[in-house]
Amino acid sequence: MKLYYAPTSPYVRKVMIVLHETGQMDDVELVNAHTTPIAADTALLAKNPLAKVPALERPDGPTLYDSRVITAYLDDRRGGRLYPSGARRWDTLTLEATADGILDAALLMTYETRLRPEEKRMEAWVDGQWDKIARACATLNTRWMSNLQGPLDMGQIAVACALAYVDFRHGARDWRSGNDALATWFAAFESREAMQSTVPPAG
Repeated sequence: MKLYYAPTSPYVRKVMIVLHETGQMDDVELVNAHTTPIAADTALLAKNPLAKVPALERPDGPTLYDSRVITAYLDDRRGGRLYPSGARRWDTLTLEATADGILDAALLMTYETRLRPEEKRMEAWVDGQWDKIARACATLNTRWMSNLQGPLDMGQIAVACALAYVDFRHGARDWRSGNDALATWFAAFESREAMQSTVPPAG
């Protein structure tokens, strides 16, 4: 298989952590794709019409894209332990959706400052995206700690990647304030080998 990726993408990091946690790193060739919302990578575009990473090229079917599709596929290849069955499955999927919502908002903040000309930037837009992140973190801290502290699942991986990306790109804003339980959990989860092996390069 070939994984089209960008080393700083938090969605790619989700996939990479699943590869590490399920012992599938040796099954994948990494292909660096230089793509942005305004400049698509030609090789990636041939595999994913949305020109977004990650995209997973398979020998036995069409290329998979969207991190949630890829992580579910990779988990299924190894017995499906990261997406539990029964009632807990819906909790896991909701946690993953919450984490991806944090990532969506954080990426929009990043694009606003990195891609939009300074004279066209809208501070109220950036603040609105941060409000989503702050509300989501507060909800994780008050509602979801028992799930985050349970057996490893995709919800935990997604939340860890989201919080790490907020630190990476928006470290000056303090998501930890008022979220002591979440901050403590993240500090422990961040020490996992899979997290340490996928730290993005600076820049």
